[in-house]
Formats: sequence, C-alpha cells, structure tokens
Amino acid sequence: MMSPRQVSEDRGSLHSRHTPLQIIHIVGNFLRIWSVYSMYLYLTQTGAPVILFFFCCLVPASILFLILQKPWKGRPLSNQQVVPSIINGGITALYFIMWGKGLKSCGPVRAILAEYSGAVLGVLSAVLYGRRGHVWKKVGGLIAMLASFYLLAQGWAMATYSPLSLKDSPDSEVQTEQVLGMKEMAVPIFAGILSALRRVIARRVSLKNQLKRRLHAITIASATCFLFPVAMWDMIIGSPSDTSVELPFSPWAFTSTIVFGIILIFYVDSIAEERLHMVFSSPRHLMVAGGCMIVLEIAYNMDFSLPGFLICCLILGFGIYEATSLERARKDSFQSPDLSNGMLDEQVQMSPLPT
Repeated sequence: MMSPRQVSEDRGSLHSRHTPLQIIHIVGNFLRIWSVYSMYLYLTQTGAPVILFFFCCLVPASILFLILQKPWKGRPLSNQQVVPSIINGGITALYFIMWGKGLKSCGPVRAILAEYSGAVLGVLSAVLYGRRGHVWKKVGGLIAMLASFYLLAQGWAMATYSPLSLKDSPDSEVQTEQVLGMKEMAVPIFAGILSALRRVIARRVSLKNQLKRRLHAITIASATCFLFPVAMWDMIIGSPSDTSVELPFSPWAFTSTIVFGIILIFYVDSIAEERLHMVFSSPRHLMVAGGCMIVLEIAYNMDFSLPGFLICCLILGFGIYEATSLERARKDSFQSPDLSNGMLDEQVQMSPLPT
C-alpha cells in the first residue's frame, strides 16, 4: 500500500511531465486561432471565395501529410480502414466548406466557439445508449449550449451590442460585426457537428496512434479530391458571366492556414488526446481556446466585450460538461460505446510523433 507521500510525489512527477505538453497544446492552439483571424481578415477584405481558398490550402497540406505519414508503407491497410477514411474525407470537405462560410459571415469568435457544438453527439449517445437520468442531464447541457450560441448571435461578445459592455461606443477603427439570428449561426454550428463526427470516425477506425496518422493523411487527400469539383464549379459556374473569380495571394493567410490551421493543429490535438487525455469538445480545451481568443481580439482591435464573452464561454462550458458527462455507473467495457466527442476510448500505448 502506497503512503500519501508516495502518492503526492507520483502526482507531482506526472504533473511535471505534462507541463511541457500543456505548453505545446496552448502554443499550438494559439497559432491555429491566429491563422483563423488572418484567414477571416483575408476573406472579408479581399472577397475571395471560401471554397477555392480552402482547396488551395488543402492541396499542399495533403501532399505534406502524405510525405510525413507515408500511408503506403508499413503494415498494409485493410478496406475496413481505408474506405471509412475516404468517406471521412467527404465529411471533412463539407466541414471546411460550412465552417469557412460561417467564419466569413459570423466572425472568428462565433465560428471558433461554434466548433464545440460537436458535444451534441453526447446527447445523441445518451438517447441511444444512456439511462433516463443521463438523458435529461445531457439535454440540459444541450439547452445551455443553445443558450450560449443564441447570446453569441445577439452580439454579447461584441462591445457594440453587449449589454455588459464597458464602452459607450466603439472606436471608428474597430472591426465591427453584425447581430445575427440562429439561422445564420446554424452554418458554423452544423460545421462543428461535422467536425466532431469526423473525429469520432477517425477514433473508431484506428486506436493506435501511428495508424491514426496514416489514415488521417488518406482522409485529407480524400477531402482535397472531394473539394476539387466543388471548387471548380464555384470558380467557373458559380460566378456571374461578366465577372471573373479572383483569389488574391496572401503569403501569411495561406501559409498560416496550411501550417498552423491544418497540419500543426492535428498533431497538437493528437498530443492532447493521447498524453493529456483532453479531447476537443471539452471544457478544458474551451478554456485554452477562450484565452487565445481574448488575446487576439485585443491585439486585432476587434469589436470585443470581455464580460459578455466570458458569460457566453461559461454557459457553453457548462453545457459541454453536462452533454459529455460520463456514465460512472458502468461496470464493464462491453456495453455500447458513447459517441460523444468529449469522451476517450480505452487508453492505448502511443508511438512518438514523426520528426
């Protein structure tokens, strides 16, 4: 039997080992959210088409993923792994389209927070597999999440419209967004559900770390192929005949989206999930993203209300916590698995990241 001193020493050593990983997670998420703000300014200032922009970013990203992971090497992948990964590529392509359009119309704060709507899969799992008490608990979390999204749509996170704003009127140089309805917010919310669904599929297809990364390279390549005809349609047929679709080149917008928004964030989220046991739709992940958004909203001089933003994040975090709560009464692992994006499968030994 271990003494309390030994237990405290083990916890201290575990915390010291996790500290560098937590720093990596915070820095990686900050860089990803920074790329989102750069993308938003690029799309709104140039009027560039969202679909064509993401296609141009996915092409080099898929090539880099294939070079890094080499899915054709190693143990051959079965059809039960490749086919779902290709289908997952279609879901990923649809996610990029919906989320990009939501970012352009709703702004970075609403689009990023709407990604956490994937926690509603926890409500679905409770309806299908859970007990009645857990169902009502998760439905309550869903209501809290919807309330948070409604407040975001009404502009509570903006100084211009928030009832908690400390400023009488925003500066003329401030980037001001508009009050939206839930109809407009439905686009990034649906994109968040698609994002959670693609993570669940990837987690179910592969439990081992290296296998997951090889399949992710296939998924991104598949998403690029699915997005190609849509991008061509949007470029050739989607625009009026008397105007031509232009995609102004911005080195920082494209590079940051490719490196930070697509490639780096995948490895950072993998580290958080495997080593820190922190999945995307979780209150801890929301806390990190919220802190990064506060810094960038102030740095970019956006129309931002800190009290309103914190209230929206607190309500959303409570909703995520309730919607992704675990059933502690489970006594064996042979029961039906939970589909919540806020849950982890059984812990497995993971291989290190590629250098």
